[in-house]
Amino acid sequence: MKIKATLERIPGGMMVVPLLLAAIINTLAPDLLRIGGFTQALFVDSANALIALFLLCTGAQINVKTFGVSLAKGATLLTTKWVVGAIFGLIAYMLAGDNGLWLGIAPIAVIAAMTNSNGGLFVALVGQYGSKEDRAAYSLLALNDGPFLTMVALTIFGAMGFVDGLFSPISFIAVLLPILIGMILGNLDEDMRSFLDQGSSMLIPFFAFALGMGINFKAIIEGGLGGIALGLMTVFITGTAGYLVFKALKWNPIVGAAEGSTAGNAVATPAAIAAASTGFASVVDIATVQVAASTVTTAILLPLYVAFLVKRLEKKGYLFDNGNLLKKEV
Repeated sequence: MKIKATLERIPGGMMVVPLLLAAIINTLAPDLLRIGGFTQALFVDSANALIALFLLCTGAQINVKTFGVSLAKGATLLTTKWVVGAIFGLIAYMLAGDNGLWLGIAPIAVIAAMTNSNGGLFVALVGQYGSKEDRAAYSLLALNDGPFLTMVALTIFGAMGFVDGLFSPISFIAVLLPILIGMILGNLDEDMRSFLDQGSSMLIPFFAFALGMGINFKAIIEGGLGGIALGLMTVFITGTAGYLVFKALKWNPIVGAAEGSTAGNAVATPAAIAAASTGFASVVDIATVQVAASTVTTAILLPLYVAFLVKRLEKKGYLFDNGNLLKKEV
C-alpha cells in the first residue's frame, strides 16, 4: 500500500490530508482520541512540542552567515500582513453601518483575523515548499500572536489608547530559542546538522494532525457568512499580498502566500480588546465567532490556495529544489 506516494501526489498532501482528517474526527467525535495517555499526548496535545522540535531541526540547517536573510524575510512577512490587515480594518470602520458592522462583519474582527497568522500552518507549508532560511523566518512572526498588533492598529486609527501588558517579549524569545539552539548545534557540528535534518520533513504530518484536532467545522456555521467572508479575505488578500511582495523581491513567493491565515489565538483578541476598552463590548460576541470561523476557513482553504499557486508556477516552467524556486532551462 503506497500511503506516502499517494500523499505526495496530492498538493501539500503531507500536511493537508492529516489536518483535514483530524478536523473531521474532532468535529464528529471530539472525544475519540482524547482518552489520555500516549494517544492523546501524540495525536491531540502535541502540536506545540512537535512544531518546536521542527523549528530546532530547521535551525540546525541554517548557516549563521545567512540568518540575516531569514530575519529580513520574517520582517517583510510581518509588515505586509499587518499593513494589509490594518488597511482593510480602517476601511471597515469607515464604511460600517449604524450597527457597527461592515458587510455584516465586525471591523475589530477584520483587524484581529487579517493581521494574525497561523504559525503552525505557515511552518507546515514552508516546510514543504520553502528553504531552511524561509522556515527560520517564523521566528519574527510570533509578534503577530495575540492582540498586540490589533492594539497598534486601533491606536493608530485613534480608536483607543495604547494599553500595556498585552504583549510580552518573553513570548517572542520563547519562539526564537528552539531555532537558535538548533543553529548553534548545526554550526558547531556538521554531523549533528545532518542528524537533525531528518526530522524536518518527518514531523510535518504529525503536527499537522495535532493542529487539525483543534479545528471544529461547526465554527464556520456559527460565524455565518461574515466569518466565511473574513476567512476568504484573509487567504486571498493577505496571502496574495505576501505572494506578490516576495515575488517582487525575487524570493520564493509561495512563502509569502503561506502567511495568509488566521491562528486560533486570534479568537481571544476581541475579548482582550474589549477588556481594555468597553467601547468594543457591543461587538465582542459576533467578532469572536467570526474570527473563529476565519480560523477554520483559512486552515482548510490556504493549503489548497498554495497548492494552486504551486501548480501555476510549475506550468510556467518553475520547479522547487530544496525549497528554492528555480526556472527550468529550455
